[in-house]
Amino acid sequence: MKIADVRTYRVGATYLLVEIETDTGIVGLGEAGLWGYPDAADQVINAFKGYLIGKDPMRIEHHHQYLYRSRHFRGASISGALGGIDIALWDIKGKYYNAPVWDLLGGKTRDKVRVFYSIHQAETPESTAAEARMAIDRGFFGVRVTPFAPGYENMGYSEFIEAAVDRVEAVREEIGWDYDLSIEIHRRLGPMMSVGLAQALEPYRIHFYEDPLLPDSIQSRADVGREISLPLALGERLATIYEYHELLESGACKWIRTDVCLAGGITQTKKIMAMAESYQVGVIPHGPLSPVCTAAIAQLEACTSNLIIHEYTHDDEPPRRDLLKNPLVMDGGYLIIPDGPGIGVELNHDALADWPEVLNPMNTLLHDDGSVADR
Repeated sequence: MKIADVRTYRVGATYLLVEIETDTGIVGLGEAGLWGYPDAADQVINAFKGYLIGKDPMRIEHHHQYLYRSRHFRGASISGALGGIDIALWDIKGKYYNAPVWDLLGGKTRDKVRVFYSIHQAETPESTAAEARMAIDRGFFGVRVTPFAPGYENMGYSEFIEAAVDRVEAVREEIGWDYDLSIEIHRRLGPMMSVGLAQALEPYRIHFYEDPLLPDSIQSRADVGREISLPLALGERLATIYEYHELLESGACKWIRTDVCLAGGITQTKKIMAMAESYQVGVIPHGPLSPVCTAAIAQLEACTSNLIIHEYTHDDEPPRRDLLKNPLVMDGGYLIIPDGPGIGVELNHDALADWPEVLNPMNTLLHDDGSVADR
C-alpha cells in the first residue's frame, strides 16, 4: 500500500482538514493545528506532499521523524502540519486493520468521556450564572468561565479583580459545590495580575486555573505556580514533546492541555500524555478545532489512564456536526467514543462550502492608550 495523494480543505477562516489517499482506495482523515491560520499549515503540508507520495502510510513514526527533522526550522507551523498528516495516517492504519485507533494503542480504559462546558462571554454575573445553570441542567460535570467583564483591558488592578470575582462568585452560588468550576484566562495577564486574581479566587474551590500567562516563558509560569494555590492547567499552545518535558520538569502545572492537532498528531500526543503520567499530572485535552479533531482526541482519551475531563466544543450542534457523515454523540455530560475503524468518522464534503467565516485572526484588542492588549 502506497500514498497516492494528499489533499487539504480550508474550512472557513478557521480549520484545515487533511485527506491522505492510498493506492488501495483507503482514505485517511486528519486535521492540522494552527487554529485560525489554516493557510500557514496548508503551505507546510504542500511542502511535505512530495515526500509523502509513494511512501508506505503504515510507517507513521518514521514519517514524523523524517518530516520534523528534515528542515532547520521547526515550531508550531511544522508540528501543526504534522498533526493533520499524522492523524490521517492513523486513520488509514485503523481502516486497514478494521479497528479503532484506540484499539491499536492498547485498548480502552473507559467507554465514554466526562465533559465540561465553557462560558466564554461573561457579560454580567447574572448572565454567566444563568449559562452555568443551563450547562449543569444538560448534564455537564462542570463549567469553565472566562470571567472578564466587557472593557477589562482598560480596567485597573482592583476593578478588574472585583469584576472577575463577581462573575465567579455568581456561578459558584448558582451551581453549588457538587460541580467543578474552572477559570480560563486565555493568556491575557502578566505575573502580578495572575497571582492577585488567583489569590482572590481561592474561596471558590477552583478545579483549574488555565493559561494565565503568555506561553513564551515556562520559567514565568513556574514562578506563578509557586505563588498560588490554584492548580494551573497549561500547554494548549505548546507544539513539541520537548516543550512539554520542560513544562512538566518545572513543576508549573497540575494538568496539561495538550492539543493533538498542534502537538504533532496522535503519535506525539500519546507520548506527551504518557510523559505527564510519569509526573502524576492529569490530561485535559484542548479541542477548539472541528469535530475531526475531537474524534482524534477521543481516540486518545479512550486509551489514556490519566485523562481528567474533556472540553465541550459544540460538535453535536450544526454547523459543526454537519462536517461529518456520522456526527459525534453526546449523552448528557458524556462524549461517546467512536468505535468505527480509524478515528471513527467520515468527512461530509458537501458541507465544506457552507461553513461560515467565523474567525478573523487579526482582531487584537487595544488599550485606550493605543497599546496592544493580550486576548
